[in-house]
Amino acid sequence: MLNKKSVDDLKNLKGKRVLVRCDFNVPLKNGVITDETRIVAALPTIQKLISEGAKVILCSHLGKVKNGPNEGESLAPVAVRLSEKLGKDVVFVADYNVTGEAATKAVEAMKDGDVVLLQNTRFRGAEETKNGEQFSKELADLADDYVCDAFGSSHRAHASVEGVTKFITAKGGTNAVGYLMQKEIDFLGNAVENPVRPFVAILGGAKVADKLNVISNLLEKCDTLIIGGGMAFTFLKAEGKEIGKSLVDDTKLDYCKEMLEKAEKLGKKLLLPVDAAVAASFPDPIDAPIEVQNVAADQIPADQMGLDIGTETAKLYAEAVKSAKTVVWNGPMGVFENPTLAAGTIAVAKALAETDATTIIGGGDSAAAVNQLGFADKMSHISTGGGASLEFLEGKSLPGVAAADDK
Repeated sequence: MLNKKSVDDLKNLKGKRVLVRCDFNVPLKNGVITDETRIVAALPTIQKLISEGAKVILCSHLGKVKNGPNEGESLAPVAVRLSEKLGKDVVFVADYNVTGEAATKAVEAMKDGDVVLLQNTRFRGAEETKNGEQFSKELADLADDYVCDAFGSSHRAHASVEGVTKFITAKGGTNAVGYLMQKEIDFLGNAVENPVRPFVAILGGAKVADKLNVISNLLEKCDTLIIGGGMAFTFLKAEGKEIGKSLVDDTKLDYCKEMLEKAEKLGKKLLLPVDAAVAASFPDPIDAPIEVQNVAADQIPADQMGLDIGTETAKLYAEAVKSAKTVVWNGPMGVFENPTLAAGTIAVAKALAETDATTIIGGGDSAAAVNQLGFADKMSHISTGGGASLEFLEGKSLPGVAAADDK
């Protein structure tokens, strides 16, 4: 069990400067925010700090920032939306230096309960991404305590995620996790380490390579492992089945054989598709109308490719979920962006929505699928981090979580 100091453990906050690392990496189109999920997710922690009279300094990255600081990746639109959501003025420090004189002056002018948002941390380039000491120290100099609430970035040892904590500690401050991070630790971390059983894990997505360590780690932890999506075909080929033109990673066949053997040795169920929805080629564009037929998993014609799990597989997987008490799902069952090829993913989402188990969606495409298909409110927890959730499910220690003070 990970037991970290949370924002609730910060005491006597009135007048204290608290730096909060948020995940405001929101999608922008012509300067307009197209999905504000991440802003909404950050509100409880910010509101808690405001209500306690803290001076709240927010920081985040946005985009990849490949060609240096630019207005297109400025956090200015986030400041506007945040002001509306909080019902109070959020002072935005537009300075590309992030922690320069403008930031220092803005923080000095703060009154209790005020909110300041710093510019995109990635505008400091390698100083941020390579965990630079100087930038880490400059961030810490602005604050007394630090709160990490950016789960989506917690698997990266960046200055604003990990480096800053050392300097906060050095001056006697506290490093805590926010409500969003706490929720991720409670659900993802503890579901895997200490699940209520039976524990069923569902893995999908295109490539086996992306999930190598996840498959191995979850096999040790779960009772049943369900494999769908493009990566299922590498497993089927490893079993000696004909998979036609389906996506396959020939370099991972031995690994898949190893995992099948591991499941047997550990007495775990490893479920693979028994049939598939196949077509002559991948839809182009991805949501174009497409004709598919349902065939047995070992009878995929040589000129066809599997693009979704079949109807019998969908039933089998839904059945496996019914008796579960904990379910973790990462990765869609097929090309869910196409209405015809979303059937398998819908069937799994529906099964999860109807169970009384704790259901955890591990970020990325599966989170997008559950949101798009309208099942989001039926899930116990939808993770806000793609890469971070995967590393958590692999059993890795995440820098952003590890850097918080233990209780």
